[in-house]
Amino acid sequence: MTDDSFTQLSTPRLCLRRFREGDAEALASYRSDPAVARYQGWDAPYPLEQASRFVSEMATEPADVPGEWLQIAVTLAGDHALVGDCAFVPHALDPRTVEIGFTIAPDHQGRGYAREVVSSLLRYLFEQLGKHRATASCDPRNVPSVKVLEAVGMRREGHMVESTWAKGEWADDLLFAILRREWG
Repeated sequence: MTDDSFTQLSTPRLCLRRFREGDAEALASYRSDPAVARYQGWDAPYPLEQASRFVSEMATEPADVPGEWLQIAVTLAGDHALVGDCAFVPHALDPRTVEIGFTIAPDHQGRGYAREVVSSLLRYLFEQLGKHRATASCDPRNVPSVKVLEAVGMRREGHMVESTWAKGEWADDLLFAILRREWG
């Protein structure tokens, strides 16, 4: 079941909304930073043409489609400047479980935005979409992301050793999860 009504989520400092055409340049900029791309599924540099296509696709992509990621723009509440993005994908075999992800642009890291974004996304998934379980994974070397996932109440459920071939090396994955009944 899709959520065709999704437009945006708000926090006191941030707006999580659908991507817009004007977001492509900022998206390409922070995704082109090698430190940002290091633990992500894309390579730096991230071309503006690719960012433009991505923004166009995500602007109209339905939310909550099993097996399909929805990437959501994260902007400042006041001036609507793009500061990052977050995403979720309902599992194809059981869409009551979702995986989440997030990225914050380097100029905006260290301000608590990632925690705010993940908390808002989990609230939407549990309270509006009625999901049962949310999961996330990250490379254990990505310490800031580990801290965010733990800070929002996700528990570490596993450590998979050399489980992912990424960017020319075998990488470990830490597995995190939280249940709806544990949220809030």
